[in-house]
Order: sequence, then structure tokens, then C-alpha cells
Amino acid sequence: MKFLKGQVWIETVLYSLIAFALIGMILAFAKPKIEEYQDKGVIEQSIKVLEEIDYTINNIGTPGNQRTIIIKIGKGNLDINGKNDTLLFNIESRYVYSEYGQEINVGGIGALTEKKGRTNKVTLSKNYSANYNITYKNRDETGRLGRSATPYKILISNKGESSDRTNINIEIIN
Repeated sequence: MKFLKGQVWIETVLYSLIAFALIGMILAFAKPKIEEYQDKGVIEQSIKVLEEIDYTINNIGTPGNQRTIIIKIGKGNLDINGKNDTLLFNIESRYVYSEYGQEINVGGIGALTEKKGRTNKVTLSKNYSANYNITYKNRDETGRLGRSATPYKILISNKGESSDRTNINIEIIN
């Protein structure tokens, strides 16, 4: 009887080890796919954020008008580039959003995927240099918004025209 009792414990341990090995193998294949789909969602959400900022800039109206928008960044960085009058969103991702090295247009926003080691760098960009002079904190400098647990409050202001372009200032307010 003692022999059978010991055999039951050995079988239980063996079956448990086999089950854990199978779960580990499934997770090894499933986890990268899950992360890839999460990154796809983040990229699509980031496009919507850039579209919201773009809509606000294009519809801000006359000089002196200002609008506040709230955005949340869970992954990646949003760069407000005053020197080049562009908005850039960069994210390292497992997801291949577009063909490598080929920029595509998604609703007026450029999307470029580049291979970076085992991951990809996806850059979303919107260039305003033809119509607007974008500034960050009233200066032609670059501001970066990174991952944050709390949403950012962004103030977008129409500062009037100079050199046939409208001056649009972007600031973070607390």
C-alpha cells in the first residue's frame, strides 16, 4: 500500500511539471503576440491624439483664441518640435505598422516603421511648416511629453500671424 501511495505523489508531481511546461510553451508563443496587439492599439490611439491636436490647431480661429485638450500617453513620446514646426510621436513596438522604411499617410499623419534590433521604431508625424509656425512655450524649441500616469493638459494658442504663417503656441499646463 505504501508503494502505491508514493507512486501517486510521483505521478502528481510529473503531471504538474508537464502542465507547467505546456503553459510555459503556450505563453512563450502567446506573449509576444499579445504585446504586438497592445502596441497596435497604442499606435492607433496615438494617431487619434495627433488628429485631435491637428483638429484643434486647424480650427482655433482668430488670434488670441486658445483651447485646452487633455491627452494621456501610456507608451512612447510626443515631441513638439518648434524648430521644424512638426509634431512627432515615437514608440518602440513589436508591431510592424507599415513596411520598413516606407512612410504612409494615415489621415494626414505620416507613419514610418524602422527596424531597431528586435523591436521596431514607429514614428507618427505631422508637419505644419507650410501654414503654421509651431512654438513650444513661446519659443522655437522642442518639448517632449513622455509616459505619464496622469493625463497632460495641453494649451494650444493662436498668437497671430507673421511671415504669412499663423503662430501656434503649445504648452503644458498643470
